Amino acid sequence: MSTKEKKVGLLGLVALTVSSVVGGGVFNLMSDMAKSASAGPTTIALIISGIGMGIFVLCLQHFNEKLPELDAGIYSYAEAGMGSFVGFNSALGYWLSIFLGNVALGSLAFSALGYFFPIFGDGSNLASVIGASLLLWIMHFTILKGANFAANINGIITIAKLIPLAIFILTLIIAFDADLFSANFWGTVNNDFIWAEVGPQISKAMVSAVWVFVGVEGAVVYSARANNKQIVGRAIILSFVIITSIYLLATVSSFAVLTQPELANLDKPAMAFVMESVVGKWGAMLINAGVAISAIGCWFACTMFSGEILYQAAKDEVFPKFFLKENKYAAPTTALLVSNGLVQFFYLSLLINDRAYNFMALLASSTMLVPYFFVSLSYAKLSWKWDEKVSKNVFLGIISTIYMAYCMYASGYTYILVTTLLFAPGMLLYITARKQHNKQVFNKAEFIGAIFVIVGAVLSIYLMLNGTIDVTNM
Repeated sequence: MSTKEKKVGLLGLVALTVSSVVGGGVFNLMSDMAKSASAGPTTIALIISGIGMGIFVLCLQHFNEKLPELDAGIYSYAEAGMGSFVGFNSALGYWLSIFLGNVALGSLAFSALGYFFPIFGDGSNLASVIGASLLLWIMHFTILKGANFAANINGIITIAKLIPLAIFILTLIIAFDADLFSANFWGTVNNDFIWAEVGPQISKAMVSAVWVFVGVEGAVVYSARANNKQIVGRAIILSFVIITSIYLLATVSSFAVLTQPELANLDKPAMAFVMESVVGKWGAMLINAGVAISAIGCWFACTMFSGEILYQAAKDEVFPKFFLKENKYAAPTTALLVSNGLVQFFYLSLLINDRAYNFMALLASSTMLVPYFFVSLSYAKLSWKWDEKVSKNVFLGIISTIYMAYCMYASGYTYILVTTLLFAPGMLLYITARKQHNKQVFNKAEFIGAIFVIVGAVLSIYLMLNGTIDVTNM
């Protein structure tokens, strides 16, 4: 590794994680949740989701302590407990979700800028594609200057994106109307807690809450670039506390300034209209600027992650050697080029037909749950081995696994089934990597798993052709 590489400190890791998680979702979360839940069920859904992801975070923190030699842990932890093939699919699922999400973030950023500069329209016209493309490659060459330099730039962006959110939260706390907040708190006929009516609201709201926590493991992904492994665990916990606090305060307090129906019918970004209802036009301007900065910040952090995950996977011999090339600053040049080249391709495709990207992005949103599930399962398995009993750690691993399984179930079986269309051809990368290192491609269990993935892909194609699965309505 180059001696010119400068490592990332605690604040840099926290900024990377917060920036990669708090993207565009928080700015519309209050409206998304209000469509299916009132204030009480929304609060419970966020708390349950926070607890579920919090347990997952504790698993990651303990993994970091027990296996400090592992880098880019979101997939290497899955590999440690479940084998190379599971590790590969976890890495592939994570990378797919990250790089396709970057396309959406670029479009969102320029859509927000369109509020101030109408030339950018809805974020998918020619001006937006040109602007997003220029910004993409500015990010690319900035990241090539090394992890510490890029993390410092990201830290500045993170501070800039948190300022509008902080102003929004403080404004709503000051404007908090307790009577409005409690008027329809449970969303039931008599506003009493009736589980038969509250439960379905919580379940539906949780589906919206799941996705806004994606990326909370960011500090682990960049652990190889950290000053030391001890700060990674602290960065994970601190980031999670900041992220959860933002979501709870920004979302729940919105029910104290507008009614549930009003929140549910807001255009995007809903936070801008909530702020405007309290302070006037300048509030909408502030939040729209925040959306643009937040999307760009999240995009920048996730661009760093997209190259890092391919590079670390190649180091662990589950991706081809092709992705191992570095420059003098120890930046993963080929991995970044491939990731950003694909992002550029999808930007250009938006000008011709956005259906292909929309379909791929739909699949990618589900692929992130694959590594989360296998990391949780791996933690439960390895904790049993380490502790030799049903310990607290085993229990946490089981709870995290159940929670991730529920999230996959809640997203719908068609989403999970159709994601095999991404994993099946991806196996060619795994086969190439194994052969490059003269290793057995599949053991018996892995071969059976590969067959299931291929069968799932073939079944998905069949069900789409006969109309059973309608991808335009997923």
